[in-house]
Amino acid sequence: MKDHSMRLSPDMLAKLAPAIRHPSYDRNRVKTGIVHLGIGAFHRAHQAAYTEQVLASGDLRWGIVGASLRSPDTRDALNPQRGLYTLNVRSGAGDHLAVIGAIKDVLVAPESPAALIEAMARADVKIVTLTVTEKGYCHDPATGELNESHPDIRHDLAHPEAPRSAVGFLVEALAKRRAHGVKPFTIVCCDNLPSNGKTVCRVVTRFATLRDKALGDYVAREVKFPSTMVDRIVPATTDEDRALIAQVLGVTDAWPVMTEPFTQWVIEDDFGDDRPAWEQFGAELVKDVEPYEHMKLRLLNGSHSTLAYLGYLAGYQTVAEAMNDAALAQLISDLMEFESAPTLHMPVGADVEAYRASLLQRFRNPALKHRTWQIAMDGSQKLPQRLLGTARDRLAAGQRIDRIALGVAAWMRYVTGLDEKGQPIDVRDPLVERFKTIAADAKNNPEALAKGLFGIEAIFGKDLPANLAFTGPVLAALTSLYAKGAKAAIAAMPRA
Repeated sequence: MKDHSMRLSPDMLAKLAPAIRHPSYDRNRVKTGIVHLGIGAFHRAHQAAYTEQVLASGDLRWGIVGASLRSPDTRDALNPQRGLYTLNVRSGAGDHLAVIGAIKDVLVAPESPAALIEAMARADVKIVTLTVTEKGYCHDPATGELNESHPDIRHDLAHPEAPRSAVGFLVEALAKRRAHGVKPFTIVCCDNLPSNGKTVCRVVTRFATLRDKALGDYVAREVKFPSTMVDRIVPATTDEDRALIAQVLGVTDAWPVMTEPFTQWVIEDDFGDDRPAWEQFGAELVKDVEPYEHMKLRLLNGSHSTLAYLGYLAGYQTVAEAMNDAALAQLISDLMEFESAPTLHMPVGADVEAYRASLLQRFRNPALKHRTWQIAMDGSQKLPQRLLGTARDRLAAGQRIDRIALGVAAWMRYVTGLDEKGQPIDVRDPLVERFKTIAADAKNNPEALAKGLFGIEAIFGKDLPANLAFTGPVLAALTSLYAKGAKAAIAAMPRA
């Protein structure tokens, strides 16, 4: 009989079924070479999984210390398991489990900022990776500049030894290394920011300069910020998932991670010191990530957000359910083919059509159960790079944006906080209070709602609200959503 009261632990590894891969290297000999800020499910399904293969190859310099900047939940789940967790790769063909051992420890930044700074300042640490979401960089999404009035930034400038923000932690740790003559770590952003390395370089350098000009000069001169493109769909883990993993393992894993078979990591080969040989295990090291980043942001992320908002409004709880709606699936396919893909400028050999086809197949994966509500979070931070950049390029070329406009309009309808049946929507967004005020003032008038939301410069900038070629189609789409509902508005979208 299986004893699910027991927790996953190093002692249990030898008792797992032979089909379940697990660390065969000596975890006691693993050094900490990487600190990761924002240790959520995506990191554990992506960067940690690549690093696990490096460790399994015998290079034990690259253990990971993870850090949560907010909640202790991941620490409380993983540390009793000595950092072990199950990665379940799900497809229509079934589940494939592996236990990952790359994470040595998980810290909770608010409990002891000094402990995280000390970990980042150690000479063995060569790389700091980040998945703190778009809002975690305390920047203005419309401009990519540091938001110097952000409460966390103001706090961190006043209390540099006890930071709250990822930017504050990076700069304080770099300052410590500089003071002790230790080479700086390379900062590897793995979030969906436009030109993410350049963006993080800009905000970190600016913050360092606000603290001390010499420190800012040091960061600008010495610290490397390679841009990356990351791609893997990772739904939130459910209690049903935990129960399944416990049944298969025979022991309890407090926080397993579910993901899809597809994974991609494109990294600019621009490091200041040693790095793991990730490219031996599927990562792509390139001179310029930007074309790949645009392809992913515009084809995957832009389509995902459009699918999430329209799908939620149409009553679909998961992406796979939404893709079973033939009209919505066709709209998403057409959005990629006719509006997003033509804005890309890919290197020779990149197959955009194959990528588009793979996305449509991935979105249909019934095993993932990726919730539309989860994808819809933090839209104010996501729209500028996922949809609005594409819109700007098409408008500059005198081209139509009908499907993009419908995606933006669906976001507008969603953030009112009421669905088509008058039921409340749990809107999660840094600007949610502003949305509530705008929606209340608009009183279900599409024109008033659009005008209020267009007025948020941090999302739309100054150019788009002044461009009738943008505001006209968005307002028309929003009016259609209110008058007909999402399903009918989707069905009314012409193919050409």
